[in-house]
Amino acid sequence: MVCFGELLLRLGAPGRQLLLQSPHLEVYTGGAEANVAVSLAKFGHRADMVGVVADNTLGEAATGELRRHGVDTRGVQRAPGRMGLYFLTPGAIQRPSEVLYDRADSAFARAGGGEHDWAGLLAGADWLHVSGVSPALGQLAADRTLGAVRAARAAGVKVSFDGNFRPKLWEAWQGDAAAILREIMAEADLLFASHRDIQVVLGQSFAQPTSEERFLAGAQAAFAAFPQLRRMAATIRVQRSVDHHALSAIDAVRDGTSHTTSAYEIAPIVDRIGTGDAFAAGVLHGVMTGMDDVDGLRFGLGAACLKHSISGDFNLLGVGEISAFLGEGGFDVRR
Repeated sequence: MVCFGELLLRLGAPGRQLLLQSPHLEVYTGGAEANVAVSLAKFGHRADMVGVVADNTLGEAATGELRRHGVDTRGVQRAPGRMGLYFLTPGAIQRPSEVLYDRADSAFARAGGGEHDWAGLLAGADWLHVSGVSPALGQLAADRTLGAVRAARAAGVKVSFDGNFRPKLWEAWQGDAAAILREIMAEADLLFASHRDIQVVLGQSFAQPTSEERFLAGAQAAFAAFPQLRRMAATIRVQRSVDHHALSAIDAVRDGTSHTTSAYEIAPIVDRIGTGDAFAAGVLHGVMTGMDDVDGLRFGLGAACLKHSISGDFNLLGVGEISAFLGEGGFDVRR
């Protein structure tokens, strides 16, 4: 797996405090594509990260954190600029979490993700994973992301794309999200997206009565628009409070089949950030190890559920822990 995107630093208020309620911040490394790379490395796959970080101590620390978790960072370039940041105010009870981006003029954004030898980086790879976050950072980053997926397609490498629509980032430079994301989606074999992502890209409205029906209608529209697309998957989240969610998963396949899992109640939530990336990595693990669609979807859901128990952006659990959870292994202390 090769993952292309921006490495970020997350600065969060400790506990459930408001941002700067006290003069302390907790720091984690993250980023949508990096989160997937770390999860896949934990699952035993080779995972390579490609991108650009600031040529300073912060950039070195971020890449070092990926290496610590088994990700190959030889494709991460250093360039002048700053590290992209985001600030997190954790939610509590009825108060939702809030993200404040500070990514303008980052080394990644200035370089558009960098100029890379994609033929060399993709040699021997099975998949390239990208997300809608990278093209949201500016026209150059959008062009480079599209170039990466087209290089993968030309090399016979499958493309995984997570829609990850971030309106705040697109609005910052008035980017044409629909047109740009449509071009990238057209190259994807596997799409992680909800009906809302498809609405943005195709301009269609899905008003079916249930989340499952809206997802399936969006998937059919996506299959009609993108002949390359083989499968689309997503989680379905019911929020009972900030601290208590119910999570299930659904997918649709071009041949007309679809699958829906049972829901798990998740409470109290430790950290929701990165759970969608954990889901994507779990589904990709299923694909890469030959699981059938149902088992792969359940594994992705298990990874997403357990990520809610871990602080930071990364899912640090391996195959054994997720398999035990799915097997209803119980909650006794393991000795």
